[in-house]
Amino acid sequence: MSKIDRIETLIVDLPTIRGHVLSMTTMMLQSIVLVRVRFADGSVGLGEGTSIGGLSYGAESPESIQLAIDTYIAPQLLGRNGDDINGAIALMDKMVRGNPIAHCAVETALWDGLAKRLDTSVAQLFGGAVRDEMAVAWTLASGNSETDIIEAQQMIQAKRHNIFKLKIGKRAVRDDIAHVAAIKKALGDSASIRVDVNQAWTLADARWGLAGLQDIGVDLVEQPIRARALKGMKQLTDTYEIGVMADESLQGPEDALTFAADRSADVFAVKIAQSGGLKRGAEVIAIAQAAGIGLYAGTMLESGLGTAAALQLFSTVETLEWGTELFGPLLFTDEILQNPIEYSNFRVKRPAGLGIGVALDEDKVKFYARDGAAAAQRIAGE
Repeated sequence: MSKIDRIETLIVDLPTIRGHVLSMTTMMLQSIVLVRVRFADGSVGLGEGTSIGGLSYGAESPESIQLAIDTYIAPQLLGRNGDDINGAIALMDKMVRGNPIAHCAVETALWDGLAKRLDTSVAQLFGGAVRDEMAVAWTLASGNSETDIIEAQQMIQAKRHNIFKLKIGKRAVRDDIAHVAAIKKALGDSASIRVDVNQAWTLADARWGLAGLQDIGVDLVEQPIRARALKGMKQLTDTYEIGVMADESLQGPEDALTFAADRSADVFAVKIAQSGGLKRGAEVIAIAQAAGIGLYAGTMLESGLGTAAALQLFSTVETLEWGTELFGPLLFTDEILQNPIEYSNFRVKRPAGLGIGVALDEDKVKFYARDGAAAAQRIAGE
């Protein structure tokens, strides 16, 4: 047994390589909450909590994630047996309602620490990896058709991605369809095209939109209408041949069970952060498998740390019909890992080290920390 000695958090602000345009905001940087759990035997576990676009995407922000951990979660866990992760999860569920991303960040660090103490990988704790690499999508989100076409062609030529997800929903539906059609025409059969609406359409818009997307050969549409519109999602799933994927609708196993029971989606975008952690993510996966619903490994645009944790879990899944979009580290101008995650031949590789398989570059973490050198440089330049 190794007791939990200390839990530390730090917000890191990483600039993006370009504006990442979503229906509700445009991201120019990503703010990441890094978590270190220090155990009495000297071992350390790492975790990450990341949202998208501040509070424009969901109910948690980097600041609220950090506050929930520092003020409410950490005091409950200090002194507990660090090997008892199920007990820690139950306690967090009881004492801190909601806040799935904060839960995930701490839980990831606990799994990382336990696997390191056992001299194994987190994947092994979930039954063992059945694959060490997975297909990986790239999101085209400049908002400009020609820019997106050039970017996609470069990715295909470099053999980095041949699956592309387009962020739409900010413009009129017909304008979005024209944008997607131009990209699909330019890429032809060399790539799979999917779209993510991030809840921006009404049901009426979605009927028109899915018909248009289906006609131009798009493979999948993600969360076209608001997350709680279960009947609307079912109508779209039942009506169109194009795959309908639930994302923001899935806030853990209970939502997954509701969607599965009524077959209100063809595919689940499973995110460990949105699910509330690796264990709950595994439960969402199990529900999808039992219901015959397709699986897609989603991202909250995590850094390499959170991406590595997700790769450990999804490497244990027998069938990922729709691949992954675990490209987060590639969206940033710099890397905070000692050894970056490997992307090649249109696939992403699971890190092979102990725990979640990665270690932080402490100098980079210090530089990009919210009160670090990068912040000082920004202030000096104002």
